[in-house]
Amino acid sequence: MTQRSHVETGLSVLEARLQDPQSGAVQPATEFRPFITLGREMGAGATTTGQALVPLLDQALKEPGQGWVFLDKNLLAHALATHHLPERLAQHLPEDKVSEIKAVVGELVGLHPSLWELEHKVAEAILQLAHVGRVIIAGRAAYLITRSLPGGFHVKLAASAEVRVERMMRLLNCEAAAAAAHLRKTDRARRRFVRTRFGRDPDDAHLYDLVINTDRMTPGAVARIILEGLRNRMLDLNAASRPGSTSPFSVPSGGI
Repeated sequence: MTQRSHVETGLSVLEARLQDPQSGAVQPATEFRPFITLGREMGAGATTTGQALVPLLDQALKEPGQGWVFLDKNLLAHALATHHLPERLAQHLPEDKVSEIKAVVGELVGLHPSLWELEHKVAEAILQLAHVGRVIIAGRAAYLITRSLPGGFHVKLAASAEVRVERMMRLLNCEAAAAAAHLRKTDRARRRFVRTRFGRDPDDAHLYDLVINTDRMTPGAVARIILEGLRNRMLDLNAASRPGSTSPFSVPSGGI
């Protein structure tokens, strides 16, 4: 399956789920719809890890028609489409502080809603997707937006500067200096985004359930650790719920 067809299939699954009246129903206190958020440093492997997680989670769930979906760069486009806004507005919502002049001018001439409204719509879409469950959401401070939902497992992926530079050199086909400059710019932008919008430090390990150094790990190995962490989280949640309750997340016996 190509990357494009993978994305299209995933989004079609999400649309079907979001249109299902049962998906939008209020969850009983004893039910937990699992989802994963991936906070990440650029070059730490969030995209490859997310892609590796999908088949592992699908196999673990063993529920036909309830496949997992990974949303990374396509999350913003999906959020805008959900709220019937043109995809070109994505340029006004990078994971950083948008130029206030550019935002105000766009608002005044009717190009788009206010910056605050756009951010709210994206956050609303993230929360809705997490509520439906069985999604892996990378970036956009999803781990902060979805903190109130019990089924979330929040992961931070990190790597050393040296390893990240090497990975970016291969990805961008550029020299070390250019790769390092790109990483510094992106890191500053993401930190500023989280601090400006949420008043938190994205490097605070206490915001996550699991922090993984991906320096010497393959995406598949990282994905297996995350899967095991989610399985244990759901077991703990089920055990803490009242007797006789059931969870839509079935944890099969045996290994992964």
